[in-house]
Amino acid sequence: MNNKMKLVSSILGFILLTGCTSTNKYPSSQEQNNIAQLTQTGIHYYWHGGDLGKVEKEFFRGITLKGKYDVVENSFKEASDISPYRTDLRFGVASTQIIQKKTTEALNTYKEILVLYPENFEASILLAGYSKQTGDIKTYSETIENLKKTHPKKTQAYLEKFENADKNMAIKLNTEAFKVEGKHAIVILGYALGENGTMKPTLIERLKQGLALHRKNPKSPIIVSGGVQKGGVTEAYVMKNWLVSNGVPAYLIHMDDLAKDTVGNAIYSTEILAKLSPENVTLISSASHIRRGLSVFEEAAKLKGLNIKYTNLVQLDYPTLEEAQVVSDAEKLVIYRDLIRTSGIWAYPGIQQ
Repeated sequence: MNNKMKLVSSILGFILLTGCTSTNKYPSSQEQNNIAQLTQTGIHYYWHGGDLGKVEKEFFRGITLKGKYDVVENSFKEASDISPYRTDLRFGVASTQIIQKKTTEALNTYKEILVLYPENFEASILLAGYSKQTGDIKTYSETIENLKKTHPKKTQAYLEKFENADKNMAIKLNTEAFKVEGKHAIVILGYALGENGTMKPTLIERLKQGLALHRKNPKSPIIVSGGVQKGGVTEAYVMKNWLVSNGVPAYLIHMDDLAKDTVGNAIYSTEILAKLSPENVTLISSASHIRRGLSVFEEAAKLKGLNIKYTNLVQLDYPTLEEAQVVSDAEKLVIYRDLIRTSGIWAYPGIQQ
């Protein structure tokens, strides 16, 4: 029995073992309510976490949960058990497995989707992208060749996205502020605040780089991006206040206080960039984050029809610049994950991009 037949047999066995509700493509009203409750629990824990003991008792009897992403994964797994033909629930499982670095499990989840729906583009391109980053070039090549036959234009578009992300993985990181010619803007990415709304050292260091770049380019508008609230304030709000207190004119600063993560940074800041119409943008973040930031910002600009050249300035969060230039396997996966999310393939379809 070849691998594909084994996978088909495994999925069919799973469907039979889970009972009559699992073989029904149209869940009952009660089952739909259960699915809704499970997915809402999952996405709540994705953002906020909570009492693991409580959720073990109420939802996952017999399962020991180690952290909030266990809750998310198991929520979507149980919802998918009720309605195994719903790809959105399986995508939720796979996305949470990727977050937890369970890459092998995630790839198997995408393969399960493809057994049920062989021409599903989203599952195929995710399988291809993650296989490439884990070094499984055989699966990557086979999947891409199949996609070229069924979705030639979309496949070529994603190959170009992957190529651009790969280029960003090889960029030279800049640690010193520089002068930029032409119409220029600065984007500073936020970092999680302390519980009382105070800035952590990482964010302050990013702002110091932003201030240094402002002094080299005093007319350039500045976007501060970050919308997660702590202590009643957002990252963008405290970032603007810090810059103003250090001599940056308030009229130069634009706040994106909607973004909750890197993908949101790109989407909402690009909305502001579309109004500012710069030719050049310098993105400021930590060295460990900048390659992902550049990849998603360039994708967001392309989707918006903007022609922007990006440069970088980093807060060095490695012992040396040489170490910062090395891209880990984990970072490669996250770059591809957020690039694909920015492109329009949601991590949790219909719930969370």
